[in-house]
Amino acid sequence: MKIEPFLLERWMTRHETHVKFDIAESGILPLSTHDLLQFEPDDARAATLESLLHLPLGYSEACGTLALRSALAATYGNVSPDQILVTTGAIEANFLLFNVLLDAGDHVIAPYPAYQQLYSVPRAIGCDVSLWHVGPETGYRYDVDALERLVTPKTKLIVVNTPHNPTGAMLSPADAARVYALAESVGAWVLGDEAYRWLSVPDGDPFAPPVVEMGARGISVGTLSKPYGLPGLRIGWMAGPPDVIRRCWGMRDYITLSPGKLSDALACLALRHHDRIVARNHEIIVANLAAASRWIAEWRGVLSWTPPRGGLLALLKYDLPVDSLTLADALATEHSVMLAPGSAFGYEHHLRLGIGQRPDIFAAGLAEASRALDAWRTPRR
Repeated sequence: MKIEPFLLERWMTRHETHVKFDIAESGILPLSTHDLLQFEPDDARAATLESLLHLPLGYSEACGTLALRSALAATYGNVSPDQILVTTGAIEANFLLFNVLLDAGDHVIAPYPAYQQLYSVPRAIGCDVSLWHVGPETGYRYDVDALERLVTPKTKLIVVNTPHNPTGAMLSPADAARVYALAESVGAWVLGDEAYRWLSVPDGDPFAPPVVEMGARGISVGTLSKPYGLPGLRIGWMAGPPDVIRRCWGMRDYITLSPGKLSDALACLALRHHDRIVARNHEIIVANLAAASRWIAEWRGVLSWTPPRGGLLALLKYDLPVDSLTLADALATEHSVMLAPGSAFGYEHHLRLGIGQRPDIFAAGLAEASRALDAWRTPRR
């Protein structure tokens, strides 16, 4: 497979371990193992720790332990553990599904802008990829009428991502049902990249049901990275028809083979405390969304945005005489602030902002970004 460079990941790798103020991060503030243990009842905490410390670090069950698959299946309304395959992050789940479901020449519809994998991997397979735009030209909202114009009798797969990376757009329940019906009418699959599931924002839009709950042509992909703050576990999954799960599992034998045993155990621990993690996330989102709104208002005339309707991300539009890659590099190297360049998503004069950071770091990052923007407002370069 010949595949184009992953622009966002290459840029992130240059800066993410060096900056003080990462306010481009796509996930919620990460939890530690200590944090997870603190969610346990006082009388169970020591036993839980002992079980983790004595866990043999051998190979785990290739498809994920039954305990983990059962816990994940229980987050859906109509899914059994046999319909779950645990993967190395959502990125592996998507990669497997593209390679199992698609052949060269198939027609695929994917949102744009998006996490680049969602359209670059189908292109590398040799698919004809149509881009469903969810950007400034649509008011950062999904336009299902536009999708309908893209669907053809040859469409094999429609990819949806809600809440949307990088704009924070949401598919309403009614629109999601319409997307599924469009796919079903031509015998296409719907792949729901639901990495931002459970991450609601104040006054945001209601979440559509997971795609897997909509019918036999729906497949949902999830992760503990974004909504649980556990990207280091590298635990994702797919939920779908048993035949698709078996085929993806067969391909996975040639890639990563199985999830890490300790990661599997920690994932089970996190899922036991879903409600407390969601509540913790909500506090972070409320604080940072308010801080971002105030900051952007202070920069009226230079910065503008459509706040996220769900999830953690939004695109900031700026009016400065500098391209987004140059500005993002200067922010990172000269001010230790990460705001991802819009050019990585195909939109110039935009920066991607993430509201999942620790609130004090987030506020400090906005303040430092102000100093950088003030410098660019004058013709110093």
